[in-house]
Amino acid sequence: MRETFELMSGLEAFSGELAAERMTAAELAEIKALHYAMLACRAQNDLAGYYSRNQAIHDRINEAARNSALRQTYVSVNRRLQALRFRSNFQIPKWDRAIHDHDEMLKALEARDGKKLSAILRQHLLDKRDAVLQVQSREDAAAGSGLKA
Repeated sequence: MRETFELMSGLEAFSGELAAERMTAAELAEIKALHYAMLACRAQNDLAGYYSRNQAIHDRINEAARNSALRQTYVSVNRRLQALRFRSNFQIPKWDRAIHDHDEMLKALEARDGKKLSAILRQHLLDKRDAVLQVQSREDAAAGSGLKA
């Protein structure tokens, strides 16, 4: 799991770098609309709605990179992580941090700053990895306590 998140962070970072150069105005407008819809879901504590829009944003960034080899690899790796990525926002501070990251992603996209977007996306995925590993560790500890009882 750790290694897969590390790989995904690199794929997301590369997607962001290319997308910042290649994205059309229409694609940027679609990502902005998804971003604001995602914020509305957050305000309503709608984790499922938030997650679907979050996933769509990341997907649109990858598509805007216009690199079919990257796209194939991204889809394959992301399929393995989707359920785990969802679990990373169960705690409010982590959810709020993800919102902040997405605000910064949007600013970098608008500025067409591929290097900045790349760095934000890489760290965003590594933060997801850490959050998922924390959840997993707590669940393992709880299961271990239950087994000893």
